[in-house]
Amino acid sequence: MKSLVYYFAVILAVLLFARALEAREKDNKPIGMAVEFTDHAACAHIARNKGWFKDEGLNVTSFDNYLTGMALSAALTRGDINVAYICLIPAISAYANGKVPLKVVAGTHKYGYGLLVDPNKITTVKDLEKPGIRIGCPRAGGPLDVLLHKMIDKYDLNERHFPGKIRRMSPSKVFLALKMGKLDAAFCCEQFPTMGEALGFKVLLTSQDLWPDMQGSVLIVKEELLRDHPEIVNKLVAVTERGIQYINQHPDEAAKIAAQELSLSGGRVFTLGIEKNTADLDITPGVIFRSLTTRMKFTTDVDQVKVQEYIDYMAGLGYINRFKAEEILDLRFLNND
Repeated sequence: MKSLVYYFAVILAVLLFARALEAREKDNKPIGMAVEFTDHAACAHIARNKGWFKDEGLNVTSFDNYLTGMALSAALTRGDINVAYICLIPAISAYANGKVPLKVVAGTHKYGYGLLVDPNKITTVKDLEKPGIRIGCPRAGGPLDVLLHKMIDKYDLNERHFPGKIRRMSPSKVFLALKMGKLDAAFCCEQFPTMGEALGFKVLLTSQDLWPDMQGSVLIVKEELLRDHPEIVNKLVAVTERGIQYINQHPDEAAKIAAQELSLSGGRVFTLGIEKNTADLDITPGVIFRSLTTRMKFTTDVDQVKVQEYIDYMAGLGYINRFKAEEILDLRFLNND
């Protein structure tokens, strides 16, 4: 009888040990994280700086910065990236065109884009139609390109005037080209419009002007992570909410941290061709403070109706095939109290 009890005790101990190992492996799942090189990802930069991912037991093995959301969306096809803070439109493109199995699990902010102009050449939107005006905008299909089309629609501009005016380049290159006088207007994501304003350029339009309640960036995860490790996704959403709360409650400190993190990562993300000009990107806490507090609204909320508007508008432009917004959304972890 004693031997039987001992036998069962050993089996139980082995099972408990195996379960503990399994739980440990599950909790230790490597997380490859990617963000855009903008203050759109301020909540992630703050969380990383303060060690909140580590505090939650999240094994973040990489934290890669990308110059554009479209570049990030292309990188999502890599197997080692399973979490990203990314603008919604590139996330939609990655899902619809890249067939990346992803889900939006939280928002990070509304708005965050603008049209920056040389006030000596452009004072009204109609001035953009004038001959010789050069307009910088990141690649077709991205959020700034979509806003360019929104502007043409809203202000009844002649679309035929624009193809020859547009110069396609990354947001940082757009900003630097405007600063060097090689462009007259530039569609930029924050922090660049606010930086340009500090240099004497004018923010002629913001995303608030062009698309009411526009969803800016979101937290996305690969479907595999969501399916196999929902507890990790729950922690990621909780850390994101904590970062957003910090921005809203302590904007001064948040701006200092975000400016520091962006300045440190800047040297790693720029190509050699423009590296000599990166000193012109003076990312100061004052600029970031204004950007965070006046140009964006930080919240985890995501409106399914608005997401569908994105999808329908992009489909109308021929960038994607239309699909239902619920296919890309999984908002079960949000705290809606």
